[in-house]
Amino acid sequence: MFTGILAVLSLTSCTSKKEEKEEAETFEVTNPVKIDTSFTKQYVSQIRSVRNIEIRAQEKGFLQNIYVDEGQFVKAGQVLFRIMPKVYEAELLGAQAEEKAAEIELKNAKTLADKNIVSKNEQAVAQAKLDQAKAEVALAKVHLSFTEIRAPFDGTIDRIPKKLGSLIDEGELLTSLSDNSQMFVYFNVSEPEYLDYETNIKGRAQSRVGLLLANGTTFKEKGNVEVIESEFDNETGNIAFRARFPNPGKLLKHGETGKILMESPLHDVIVIPQKATYEIQDKKYVFVVDKNDAVSSREITIKGEIPDLYMIDSGITVNDKILLEGVQKVKDNDKIKYKYQEPQEVITHLRLKAE
Repeated sequence: MFTGILAVLSLTSCTSKKEEKEEAETFEVTNPVKIDTSFTKQYVSQIRSVRNIEIRAQEKGFLQNIYVDEGQFVKAGQVLFRIMPKVYEAELLGAQAEEKAAEIELKNAKTLADKNIVSKNEQAVAQAKLDQAKAEVALAKVHLSFTEIRAPFDGTIDRIPKKLGSLIDEGELLTSLSDNSQMFVYFNVSEPEYLDYETNIKGRAQSRVGLLLANGTTFKEKGNVEVIESEFDNETGNIAFRARFPNPGKLLKHGETGKILMESPLHDVIVIPQKATYEIQDKKYVFVVDKNDAVSSREITIKGEIPDLYMIDSGITVNDKILLEGVQKVKDNDKIKYKYQEPQEVITHLRLKAE
C-alpha cells in the first residue's frame, strides 16, 4: 500500500516536471507592426540670454564708485559705476565760460551792426563763435555723462574684474549685463531633419520644444522654434535652429548647456518590443522564425525608441515572425514550439504594464 502511494506520487511528480518542461519550451512569437507614433529626439544645445552685452568705460579715469555687486539684478537707467569726473567737470566749466563770452561778443556785435558801426558779417562771425561754444558745452556734457555708467536695460550683473581706485582706460571692460527674462536656445539640425521639418510643418507640434537640463531634469517651460539660420555649415552639414524659452524663475543663465527635446510625428513606422532583441558588440539582433519553425538570428538597425518599443530602420518587415521572449534560450537553427500573439495585443499589454 505504502509502496503504491510512493509510485503514484513519483509518477505524478515526473508528469508534472514533464509538463513544466514542455510548457517552458513553448515560446511566444509575434510580427513587427506598422503604427503612427511620435518620436522625441534630443539635440545638444547652447543657452543664451536674449540680450547679453559688455559694459565698457567710455572715458579714461580712476574708478571712483561701484554701486552694484556681482549677480545683482539691476533696472534700466540704474547707475552701475562712476569714473572720477573732476577733469570732465572742469572741461564743462571751461566750455560754459567760453559760451558766455561768445554770447557777450554776439550781443556787442549786434548792437554795433544795428548802428552800422560794423558790418553784418561781423555779427555773423560772432554768431558762429557762439554756436561753436554751445557745441563745446554739449560735448563737455556728454563726456561728463560718460563718467556715470548706467544699465541700458533690466538685467543681471556678471563678474566685476576691476576694483575701486583702478585706472580705467577708454573701452575697458567693467562687467557684463544679461537679460534673462527670456532665453535663446540654439541647436543644430541635420539636412534631412531640416527638410522633414520644413515640408511637414503644418499639423504638427514640432515648433513647440522642451529642454532637458544638465542635471537630467526637464525645464518646466516650453519653447518655440522661431528662427532657422539661412545657411548650412559646410563642415557638419547642419543648420542652426533657435528656440525662445520664457524664464520667469530666472533658472536659466547665459552660457548654460542642455538638450532640446523635439517631438517628430512618424507615420507607418515599423516597431517591435524591445524585449524581443538582444545585443552583441553594440549591434542589435532578433530571432526570426521561418516556415519550418526554425529560428535564425538577424541583425536590425534602430531608428529610435519609445517606451518598451524600438522603431526599426532596416532588417525585418511586418511579414517576419519574430521571437518575443526567450531570446537567450535558443540558438540558430533551433526548431521551436510557439504560440502566436497579435502584435497589437502585445503592444497593448506592454503599455498597460508600463502604466
